[in-house]
Formats: sequence, C-alpha cells, structure tokens
Amino acid sequence: MNKAEILRYLRTSSKTDDERLLSLIDDCCAEVNECVKPKTLHRIFDCEVTDDSLIIGDIVFSSKRLAGTIKGCKRVCIFGATLGTECDRLLRTYGATDVTRAMVLQACLASKIEEVCDSLEDNLKEEGMALRQRYSPGYFDLDINENKKIFEMLELTKRIGLTLTETCQMVPTKSVTAIIGIEND
Repeated sequence: MNKAEILRYLRTSSKTDDERLLSLIDDCCAEVNECVKPKTLHRIFDCEVTDDSLIIGDIVFSSKRLAGTIKGCKRVCIFGATLGTECDRLLRTYGATDVTRAMVLQACLASKIEEVCDSLEDNLKEEGMALRQRYSPGYFDLDINENKKIFEMLELTKRIGLTLTETCQMVPTKSVTAIIGIEND
C-alpha cells in the first residue's frame, strides 16, 4: 500500500516524522494484507457512446460526464472489486475499541482497494488495451442507482459476494464498481 496515499487519506503531511503514526500505519497495513481477500470481476462490452449516455445492448447509463470521458470508445470494461467482509469486521471491532486505529485502518483499506483497482487496470493494459480514466456510479452526474445495472450485468453478488443495499451502497464497504473506456478496438 502507498504510505503517502494513506497519509493523504488521514489528511496528514506525507513528510511526517511522527514515528508512532508511521508505526501504526505499518501495523495496520500488515493486518490488512494478512486478512483481506480481494476479489475482482470484469467484462468487456461493445458499446455506443452518445453525447449524454453509454449504451450497452439495451442498457443505458445516462451521464454527460461519463459520455465525455469515454467519447470515441467502441468498447468498455465494467468491473467490480471488493476487499471482502473481513474489512468491515475489522472496522467495526476497532471502531468500538480503538478509534485511532480504526481511522488509520480505514485509510489503509481505502489505499488497498485503490491498489486492487489499479492492478486490474494494469492487467488490462498488459493485454494491450489503452484505457481511459475509470468512472464509478455516484460520481458527478452518474447516479449511484446505476450500480443496479452493473450488479445485474456482472452478477456481482453471485460471483464475488458483493451486495447492494436499497440505497445502492455496496457491502462490503471497501468495494468499487467502475466503467473504463477502451480506446483501441
């Protein structure tokens, strides 16, 4: 995990020399690496991009910003990633017993899920894909309810144990869904 990113999530200078904090980050990173079990699932779809939507078959994602991000792409990668239920258990446990550790753990988990997503993108690039920036439901004008479509398309609950609440929040909490435009055919 990226210590500078963890410090940024903690709103602390990346140049900190606070040995207690740095040691706590190291401990939390070790605990995260030991107990979380990341899972990902992705699929590549042919698509059509209009001025204000992404169309995959009969499924439409309405978002001008998403459409602008992937304009010109004829394919997209849609993925889900999760760190698993153990991360939620850790956060609940430390949230009740050690708030400082819970805060640092939260930052470490945020860094870890980003690492998992970046790794998935790196694998796609190694396969020769030129990728645009990933875009997730809940950002800008892509409504969080669009997660329902991604969950159906990928069968995320059945395949990697990721569930969606009535308000479209993901469980486990350290999870991501995203759409990435693929520039090359």
